[in-house]
Amino acid sequence: MSILSEMNVGESGVLVGLDLPESVQNHLMHMGFVPDAHVSVLRRAPAGDPTVYGVDGMEIALRRETAAAIRMRPPEAEAESEQAQNPKISPATKIPEFLEVAR
Repeated sequence: MSILSEMNVGESGVLVGLDLPESVQNHLMHMGFVPDAHVSVLRRAPAGDPTVYGVDGMEIALRRETAAAIRMRPPEAEAESEQAQNPKISPATKIPEFLEVAR
């Protein structure tokens, strides 16, 4: 797990949680910062603050103190955790199940 403010430009991750006051959380969630959202670090101001992040097709600038309260995980961890939760499900087994439901 990592913190959004510690990620470098060009990196991306999956949002795990917001450790912010409820009013700030609500504001960010309306802009797309919701659990499991894919967030990319797009660019940083010359002085290093704020940083522009891409989420849900939008570009949003956040100050370092706000980004420091956003927990992230690597994008590949998302696929691994999904596979761990459903180890027997593979694309090959999903197709027959889908066809059976369609009948």
